Amino acid sequence: MVAQARARFTAAFRARRSGNAFNPSMPQIFGRSANTLSKVSLAGLLLFVGGLIALAMAFGRSSYVTRANEYIEQPIQFSHLHHVGDDGIDCRYCHTSVETSSFAGIPPTKTCMNCHSQLWGNAPILEPVRASFRDDTPLRWTRVHDLPDFVYFNHSIHVKKGMGCETCHGRVDQMPLMLQQSSLQMDWCLNCHRNPEQFVRPRSEVFTMGYRPAEPQSVLGPRLVEEYGIKGNTSCSTCHR
Repeated sequence: MVAQARARFTAAFRARRSGNAFNPSMPQIFGRSANTLSKVSLAGLLLFVGGLIALAMAFGRSSYVTRANEYIEQPIQFSHLHHVGDDGIDCRYCHTSVETSSFAGIPPTKTCMNCHSQLWGNAPILEPVRASFRDDTPLRWTRVHDLPDFVYFNHSIHVKKGMGCETCHGRVDQMPLMLQQSSLQMDWCLNCHRNPEQFVRPRSEVFTMGYRPAEPQSVLGPRLVEEYGIKGNTSCSTCHR
């Protein structure tokens, strides 16, 4: 009996070492291919989950979510292309508080009527403007660059530090209808805060559309960053207060 048991144990041990383990009391359920199949399945699962995460990230940055490059219905289709590009009206004529306040300001109807009481005074397209002025009721504009409530942004400090309107808002002088050109997402903001030398311009050029530096930005930028005392704050409390 002992000899038979020893022989069975020795045979089983040798079979296991050779990869052909045999247990007469327990049949083998999974073949060798099950190991390969399990590894392939696990790799496929990881790739599938990774793909879903990548897809979710890409979707979160898409214009469908950020509303970038999307025209928004307004009470009157105001054209920056015409007023800024053709007529050369300065940004500050309408956005009067951009240099002194966190909010750039929306012009009252009276600002529009300063010109349009004389120009195109009977044009049908301007009837909402005339009605607003006549009835003393404001036009209800829809904000295009609409940041979340938990984000603090101050126009005046950016203007003071030499950040041009064009940097964030794009070439508004070429926009027949106003749209949001950039994503306005946090990584977009942080790119400028971390590398202000790439975007800063002379204060005299802040409101210039189509600005081109007189010298390489790699030379001008660092000099202006030092001159204007730009810190490039990236702490959470800078924008989330």
